[in-house]
Amino acid sequence: MYQINRYLLRNLAVATAAVTGALSAAIWLTQSLRLVELVVEGGASFGAFLQLAMLAFPTFLSLVLPFGLLAGVLFTYNRMTADSELVVMRAAGLGPLSLARPALALGMVVVLLCFALTIHIGPAAQRQLVAMRQSVRSDISAALLREGTFNELGDGLTVYVRDRLADGTLVDLLIHDTRQPGSISTVVAQRGTLTDADGQPRVLVHDGTQTKFTPATGKTDWLEFERYAVDLQALRKEFTARWVEPRERTLTQLWHPDDSEDDKRFAGRIRAELHNRLASPFLALSFAVIGLCALLPGEFSRRGRGQRVTIAAVGALVLQAGTLGIVNLIGKAPALTPLLYMVAILPIPLGLWYLQRVQLAGLWRRSPPPAARLAGEG
Repeated sequence: MYQINRYLLRNLAVATAAVTGALSAAIWLTQSLRLVELVVEGGASFGAFLQLAMLAFPTFLSLVLPFGLLAGVLFTYNRMTADSELVVMRAAGLGPLSLARPALALGMVVVLLCFALTIHIGPAAQRQLVAMRQSVRSDISAALLREGTFNELGDGLTVYVRDRLADGTLVDLLIHDTRQPGSISTVVAQRGTLTDADGQPRVLVHDGTQTKFTPATGKTDWLEFERYAVDLQALRKEFTARWVEPRERTLTQLWHPDDSEDDKRFAGRIRAELHNRLASPFLALSFAVIGLCALLPGEFSRRGRGQRVTIAAVGALVLQAGTLGIVNLIGKAPALTPLLYMVAILPIPLGLWYLQRVQLAGLWRRSPPPAARLAGEG
């Protein structure tokens, strides 16, 4: 019995890991493509792109794991049925509940992983992801890396750089500044250096000219210089205090929101996020039970159990869609909160009761042993 459980658990774990890895890779690639524009526009390094992409990984892994477990259960038990392995195990006296124990044990492990992702790992990764996005967008040195382009750096400031040397020297600059009311300034210089001393971004330009035009008087002032400092404070994008999204918050922050106006206005979203984190991990075990109820009972068929697999997959999708729908409704109707936990958890006891009923009724014994079945076919 112990060897059989180890054999089943090993096959289930390998199948679940393979399906979860494939699904995660596909979703990760699509999510990463959304970060390409951010990195290209901000001029961040490839390492920053990889870090951003990895931080996005935990946000969807908690959704992929339950479906990976379902696919692992369906694939493993369906393959073992087609290979007559389950038929032999049934003939040895193992009932549905006995055969289901490895899948239930793996389901509990996946539930714990999902809790870790939804409660701690996912929100922490989301907070760091948002912080890195703001860092990339506010990077002053990255914006000037795009040579040969007129860069709009805030309202009224345009910078053009023909080339940037390996040592950071900017070659052939044009800086057009209309930030000062009543004055238009244009600086043309042969070279320059971008600095950020004392938190004040500026560019030191050398060997150039500056023209100031006053529209009110029509007067133009002309200045030649060897060295001149141009303030680029507008280049640093300062982000105002923003409302922290519910998916970035810890469980304690969701349970005890602030008394701010934004928290009061979006109290429904905070409530929905809180209960979604606590209820959604149970879907992994519910999916596993759905797959077990679909494949363990019933008679053996050489034509496979494609219909049962399809029903189990559709049932899991309906269950997932139902929980998402209830989560959205909880924000407007708090009275529906118990319904969310009922939908997410109820398939577990119902499925176990069904498997126990099948085992007590002896329905699983209707499948003949391989020798008898082959003799009948002959």
